[in-house]
Amino acid sequence: MCFDYGTKRVGIAVTDNLQMIATGLCTLHPEKIEEYLQIYCKTETIELFLIGLPKKLDNTVNDVERYIKGFIKKLNSAFPTIPVARIDERFTSAIAQQSMLLGGLKKNDRKDKALVDQISATIMLQNYLSQPHKNLNSIK
Repeated sequence: MCFDYGTKRVGIAVTDNLQMIATGLCTLHPEKIEEYLQIYCKTETIELFLIGLPKKLDNTVNDVERYIKGFIKKLNSAFPTIPVARIDERFTSAIAQQSMLLGGLKKNDRKDKALVDQISATIMLQNYLSQPHKNLNSIK
């Protein structure tokens, strides 16, 4: 499961059982995630929480990183058996916007920031799945 974390919205994506294809799941307010995951985990198995690492072009982290660190602490506390890994999320929003344009979405639909966040999470997860040797840098 992958998160494109933001202070207003969190895009969430998941993969199939064979871990080949990433799919957008939903977009939630950050305060709703733990409750959502408690319900989700009752019917689905999560092997890993993948969270975007918001780096700038100069390789420094964005200001939202401090909120993400708090989010990771909450995940580790609520779901201690599920490892957390990070993935560079640079350009995912731009790629998501371009994908929406190429997919033929109307202008109003492309302005839907919740959809952009969900697609960004899907792109990050698909990038992770495409890595030949997935390196789990778990965070506790």
